[in-house]
Amino acid sequence: MPRRQRTGYDALVLFNKTYAVLGLLALAMLVPVNAQEKTGPVRLAVAGLVHGHVDGFLRAAQGRSDIQIVGLSDPDAALRHKYAAKFGLPESIFFPNLRTMLEETKPEAVASFTSTFDHPAVVEACSRRGVHVMMEKPLAVDMAGARSIERAAKQGGIQVIVNYETTWYRSHAAMWQLLKQQAAAGEIRKMVAMDGHEGPKEIGVGPEFLGWLTDPAKNGAGALFDFGCYGANLMTWLMDNQRPIAVTAMTLHIKPQIYPKVDDDATILVEYPKAQGIIQGSWNWPFGRKDFEVYAEKGYANAVGGGILKVRLPGMAQEELRTPPELPEMERDSISYLAAVVRGKLKPAGLSSLENNLIVTEILSAARESAATGKRVTLR
Repeated sequence: MPRRQRTGYDALVLFNKTYAVLGLLALAMLVPVNAQEKTGPVRLAVAGLVHGHVDGFLRAAQGRSDIQIVGLSDPDAALRHKYAAKFGLPESIFFPNLRTMLEETKPEAVASFTSTFDHPAVVEACSRRGVHVMMEKPLAVDMAGARSIERAAKQGGIQVIVNYETTWYRSHAAMWQLLKQQAAAGEIRKMVAMDGHEGPKEIGVGPEFLGWLTDPAKNGAGALFDFGCYGANLMTWLMDNQRPIAVTAMTLHIKPQIYPKVDDDATILVEYPKAQGIIQGSWNWPFGRKDFEVYAEKGYANAVGGGILKVRLPGMAQEELRTPPELPEMERDSISYLAAVVRGKLKPAGLSSLENNLIVTEILSAARESAATGKRVTLR
């Protein structure tokens, strides 16, 4: 059978199909690697070993199938050797600097355990390589650092997660459901956050951790930033990321012989149009605590640690103790959450989000100014 002669219309159709295929190929080449669908464990690296929480993080990471630790960096050789020996990790995956680790290990995400002051540098380095970042709370020591992180995240198209222990509390999830989703007690009127412990030196944190926690430049302040951030984070969350009207704060030096450079006790008053937040962050509690009380128009919900919620609502003759259920699997702990974000199953929101924590930094910065000047600081 003779071959059909190609018409002008046929040639045009062939041209259009070829052009479309080439266009799709070109588009695929432009899509960043970390935006393409991936399977298997997330390649995760650790930046910095001076934050004491890295110990618990590495312990929790052992035996997990959803992540793979591919590198750890810190300029302190003694710290690198310490963690290599403690967790049975090969020396070959430890690096003296972040840049070399990122280039050689090609992680998909980085968990930062540096000082708070160093968070912007970590995010900027990761942003240039399209690597997502999770850092220990708080976000930054000041608004300049917070804005640098925001810019870098936007430029690199990466996600930034701020990890608070209290994010994974079942009691807080139950509080949200009761007060926000069900609106069972009306509008929130007063929030009281009580966070802290006997003091970092008193509880025996390592010298590398104590060194920067008690440095006002690297930590932002003392207990004001270290524990004030928890209440600011939770209040911003419950107020739907509303910026406060004003902040007033008072700090104390109860133990100047131990903490000569920074406060060890802080009380922060956060003003909203129809609500008030009282944040009590201290290195002087007789026992460690992370409790959060919320009072609304018609009732209250008080979270005692992570597992108990005290509730009294209209129609209740007395307070009721509730034991909230487990959180969803992807939101149960920081590692599960980070892995889900990297794989595109979740987008950072609420307590972990950059949006929330920019406001947290604004509250803490205003509190530091208020404590120094003795004046109420209005947020513009």
